[in-house]
Amino acid sequence: MTATPRDLSPSPKVRPWHLDRGAIVYVRQSTPQQVADHQESTARQYALTDRASALGWTRERVTVIDDDLGKSGQSIEGRPGFQRLLAEVALDRIGLILGLEMSRRARSCKDGHQLLELCARFRVLLADADGVFDPTDHSDRLLLGLHGMMNEAELHVLKQRMHQGKLNKARRGELIVSVPVGYLKHPSGQVTLDPDEQAQGVVRLIFDEFDRQGTVHGILRHLIAHGIRLPVRSTAGGSGGPLQWRPPGRETIRQILRHPIYAGAYRYGHRPTDPRRQTAGHPKSGRNSGLAADECLVFLRDRFPAYISWERFEANQLRLAANRSRAGSPGAIRNGTALLAGVVRCGRCGKRMYVRYTRTGRPSYVCSTLRSDYGLPLCQSTPAADIETWVAEQVLSALQPAALDASLTAAAAVEEQRRQLVRHWEQRIERARYEADRAGRQYHACEPENRLVARTLEQRWDELLREVARLEAEFDRVRRTQPRVLGEADRDRVRQLAEHVPAVWRASTTTPADRRQIVRLLIDTVVVTVDPTGDRAAIRVEWSGGAVQQQTVHRPVQGYRQQRDWPQLSARLIALHEQNRTPAEIATILQEAGFRPRNGRPGLRPEWCGG
Repeated sequence: MTATPRDLSPSPKVRPWHLDRGAIVYVRQSTPQQVADHQESTARQYALTDRASALGWTRERVTVIDDDLGKSGQSIEGRPGFQRLLAEVALDRIGLILGLEMSRRARSCKDGHQLLELCARFRVLLADADGVFDPTDHSDRLLLGLHGMMNEAELHVLKQRMHQGKLNKARRGELIVSVPVGYLKHPSGQVTLDPDEQAQGVVRLIFDEFDRQGTVHGILRHLIAHGIRLPVRSTAGGSGGPLQWRPPGRETIRQILRHPIYAGAYRYGHRPTDPRRQTAGHPKSGRNSGLAADECLVFLRDRFPAYISWERFEANQLRLAANRSRAGSPGAIRNGTALLAGVVRCGRCGKRMYVRYTRTGRPSYVCSTLRSDYGLPLCQSTPAADIETWVAEQVLSALQPAALDASLTAAAAVEEQRRQLVRHWEQRIERARYEADRAGRQYHACEPENRLVARTLEQRWDELLREVARLEAEFDRVRRTQPRVLGEADRDRVRQLAEHVPAVWRASTTTPADRRQIVRLLIDTVVVTVDPTGDRAAIRVEWSGGAVQQQTVHRPVQGYRQQRDWPQLSARLIALHEQNRTPAEIATILQEAGFRPRNGRPGLRPEWCGG
């Protein structure tokens, strides 16, 4: 009688109730790369069907589950094959589970013990290359548990070893997976500025425009209005691919402004994973939005060629943080006519006061934090007109000495913006002409008899020529609409306007956003305390240089009895009526005496002074 090989011999642990049910061969590889490169291991796992036949199962009773090829065994999430295996065991359909080794089933003790518990309850055998194990037997169960713990420890050691290798490479500033817009990673690993001049120009334009606009949305509007696209290179293969021009997006612009590589710095470990926020089955979830430079695992200055200085980068981060709509920052400059939006605070509770507009568009400042957070009444509110008028007067007084320098600086900024825009369009047209000339050379190099190819090349050449004509026409339109370069006469006119700052401030060409920007450059905080029973509001202006200025101004009220001078006003009204004065005469006399209407609007109307 021929001896049966040891690895194919039947096991005494296989009992009839096992053979009455089916057998499952569980096949798994950890990554798609292993599936492609380690095909021999996969073949060995599929060959376990022969082992099942040797143990007494017919081929028809053996099922292969290979749904988890290319999936990690560190968690049950995202592994439909393992979940199907548990379901088959729980339905009492399986008598034997075969795998090449225990780590093929699970790399987690939690998942492994869950399988052991089910197999012990439903009397299912487990088999691998070392033998057949019965989970109902204490010795076999102890051995299976040790196998599971060793597999989990092995995975931890492998992960820790790879992490330390990555960290060591990162500490040298050499761990670079991909680079952002405006940079190019060479096959050698060296990172340089994108050699394309137009790509560099667009990145520099974004930083310059942020200095002028101060907001991500402002940059986005500028790029869209002038038809400027962002240069993007494919990161396939670890190095830069062909340059592609894509429409600008808010998130891309924000990443450019926030990434320290543009200031020449290297960072690693700026987005650690928070296990509390991690979603099962998604190993890359739960990451923080980004840590500061001093909190990163690795942060190296002056590691790459830079677009901006480090000081300019830090100033940009402070400005971005101030644009966030939080209690500790004024927020970005938005639409609306309120002059002090974002900088006015409540003198009672210290919270920021928000803007509320009436149906007619008049702004008021409201402290609603206590009501929105705790359901309490409004802390205070007041119309904005009188407060803004006084603050604007103080701002104009502070602007007078520096008005000339500011106006000439603004003129230079306009010229620089125009120069950048013209340069961008010239580079864009130059690129389009190159593509058209290249298509023309390809068409002329084609054999005339090969009409199948020639027609396609001719069609592409025509399309590129039309694109050149379209860009040239668009550039001509842009040049006509852009401000011309200032001559000496224009500069003299600017100097003259600088001497009349109030007129420029009130001009229709000066937008509310421009006025708010000026206020934020000069003033840190405006603290307003409203007299709840009177018509006065105390204002405290804290200037950027540290100076403090205080004033009490009149504010509109709902009734004349709330006015501080109501006793004098009522006595004067009675006296004038006793003199048989007409309402028009009474209004004129009261206005000359300095009395104001309750709503704060200029002038007393005669009908208000009637009997």
